[in-house]
Amino acid sequence: MHRRTALMGLGSLGLLAACGDSARGAHKFRSYSGPPITQVQVHKDARVMYLISDKTLIKEYKIALGGNPVGKKQFEGDGKTPEGLYFVNRRNPNSAYHLSLGISYPNPQDMAFAEAQGKEPGGDIFIHGRAGKDRGLGKDWTAGCVAVTDPEIEEVYAMVADGTPVFLFP
Repeated sequence: MHRRTALMGLGSLGLLAACGDSARGAHKFRSYSGPPITQVQVHKDARVMYLISDKTLIKEYKIALGGNPVGKKQFEGDGKTPEGLYFVNRRNPNSAYHLSLGISYPNPQDMAFAEAQGKEPGGDIFIHGRAGKDRGLGKDWTAGCVAVTDPEIEEVYAMVADGTPVFLFP
């Protein structure tokens, strides 16, 4: 009887250990086996992001933007989200915002414009999760990034490959 109870106890410890692993973030990495995402479209005014494969809409997300969302990002600290064509150029599995995909802002034109104005263009623009960072900050709260929920960035992170074009529309 004691042996059976001990074995049940060990099994329970194994279940608790498995729960502990996922609580630490092991669950945030998903797999995706659908059609390849060939472009990401961000429509700032509608606060929506689309994942598209060729001409087919695969997924749609509501988004939050920079705290000053009207107009295109031009300078460091302006709180704006870029507009134009960029690319996913890096990923951060240890992001302070759960997971994040880097957007290739600033491009050479952005850098030249900012330099001509005697300013810095800024950088570190990402599509990322929230990780509780938006609590009480309102609808648009990022420093110029595109934010979705944590479960949504897990999907996006799995679906969108490095090099994917990101079209950011006004």
